[in-house]
Amino acid sequence: MQHFRRLVIAIATTAAALTAAPAANAASTPDTVAAQSTSAVVTLRYDDSQARGWETAIAAGVASWNTNVDNVKLTKAQPGTRAEIQIVATSGWPQATIGPVKPGGRGRVELGSQAVGQGYDKTRIAAHEIGHNLGLPDTKPGPCSQLMSGSTGGVSCKNAVPNAAEQARVESYYANGVATRVPAAGRLVVDAP
Repeated sequence: MQHFRRLVIAIATTAAALTAAPAANAASTPDTVAAQSTSAVVTLRYDDSQARGWETAIAAGVASWNTNVDNVKLTKAQPGTRAEIQIVATSGWPQATIGPVKPGGRGRVELGSQAVGQGYDKTRIAAHEIGHNLGLPDTKPGPCSQLMSGSTGGVSCKNAVPNAAEQARVESYYANGVATRVPAAGRLVVDAP
């Protein structure tokens, strides 16, 4: 009888362990953790096919945003696919529409060579203009440490990294996997000094 009781207890314990194990393992698998952490990320595609001569600066500006914010990621659109952000090279001053650009939406960045001709850094220009598409207005006048201070950072300013406040604003705009509307969204900003 005692042998039978031990056998029943052993079977019950094994059954309980087997029933609980899949749930515990499913909750902690790398795939599940990755899906949970990336489910709130908004992905925006950009097209720089009309920005000849700016490719390196655009890649560095995109990398700066992708490194410093978690709720939104920028990826280069495959040829022939629709992009949310159109980046073009122009001969005027840099300008962009204020976002935050939503998935399936439309934003525009114009990287003007006039600013480069006056000595402004191409990577800072690209990161700054992309910042507009992510919802940030200019913060002029401002120091070089503020990416969105634009030209008021001066021609010697090479900073292409959003500061903590700029990062936090973009994170809040893209929180929970959605892009919230801000009052200035859709407005064109020209970044002439």
